[in-house]
Amino acid sequence: MSEPALAQTSEPLVPDAPPPVFRARHALLKRLADVVSLPASRVNAFERSVVGDLLVEMLRLAAPRERHRVAQRLTPLSELPNSLARMLLRDDPTIAGLLIEGCASLSDADLVACARDTTFEHRFLMASRRGLSEVVTETLIAYDETPVIEAILRNTTARLSQCGVEAVVNLSRSSPTLCGHLLRRSELRPSGAYVMFWWCGADDRKTILQRFAVSREVMQEVVEDVFIMAAAEGWQDPVARKALQFIERRQRNRAAIEKSPYKSLEHAVSEAAKEGLDREVAAEIAYLAGIKPLTGAKILGDVCGEPLAILCKATGLSRVDLQNLWRSMRRPETTVGGGVHPDWERVQITYEMLAVDRAQTVLRYWNWSLSSAMSPALLKAIREGEEEALDDYSAPERAARLMLAENFGR
Repeated sequence: MSEPALAQTSEPLVPDAPPPVFRARHALLKRLADVVSLPASRVNAFERSVVGDLLVEMLRLAAPRERHRVAQRLTPLSELPNSLARMLLRDDPTIAGLLIEGCASLSDADLVACARDTTFEHRFLMASRRGLSEVVTETLIAYDETPVIEAILRNTTARLSQCGVEAVVNLSRSSPTLCGHLLRRSELRPSGAYVMFWWCGADDRKTILQRFAVSREVMQEVVEDVFIMAAAEGWQDPVARKALQFIERRQRNRAAIEKSPYKSLEHAVSEAAKEGLDREVAAEIAYLAGIKPLTGAKILGDVCGEPLAILCKATGLSRVDLQNLWRSMRRPETTVGGGVHPDWERVQITYEMLAVDRAQTVLRYWNWSLSSAMSPALLKAIREGEEEALDDYSAPERAARLMLAENFGR
């Protein structure tokens, strides 16, 4: 460069003047990016890495438009120096987003590190990236950012782990908008859907019952002779007894009828309609229905009422019995204008749409989770809100923790 040119560049800039355009820097950035883009037949991995390191040092001091231009050039590459990818992924979202959305050469490690070291905007962009693996989605879900999780659930190419699904089920309790998105995911299992039922809206509850209220017919066929074996052993094995109680066709507790002041479950429901439902009668109805009082209280305390329909269908109660149980709780049957109350109409539709066997599956899973799985250690975890040791609990124990958390002030 000539002396006059050097002198000219050393003069102080006018405050309102645009920044100087360094053509040499622009050309150098372009050439180095071109070298990084060369195929393996032209440049080996070590050479590519060194060029990448030099490019990183230049980009640290480059203007955003220059970094954006380089990111555009490098996005289609099938091989990208790690240092360069790491820097650009931590840049402004408008720059990092080019790689996040379009660079196929990024590894799971790159994406996980980006999620941990950057901002909500970066994670939101990442949630829509094609082909996200379970490791990446689990990392993104851990931040409990509802818009990010919604974007993941809408991303049909993203894969979810069961730990990730359980985390979303847990979060959906405080963010109900996630329920509908999660119900469309193939990774969701009946255990998660049955738990989520308690805080879902009416449409989502209907979807759960239509899709996840499965039959136990196959299980009943393959273990038919096992019932005879267990009976011959006097039902002494608690593990086999609990599993067979879930599978068997009979729902009502015949032994409870002998000890009950009521002649039958129908009689108890009819009396409750006359006198009103109190704690003692509610507990008696639960015993006669073959469920624990804790499960019965959860069902009878539900504001919307669909669990009542499930209870009645599973135990063989008629439409009249369902109406009596509804009346015993002093729930409205008609509106001020004389029409059918929406809640009561929805409960009747739920009763009609379910087969007995499928209603029993839902009811027994609730009972299994809310009573059989309960233990002093689990109750302590529910009260104290322990999340860290969740993997130490079984599926029904985790379901119980989720269903009962709100009852303990969480």
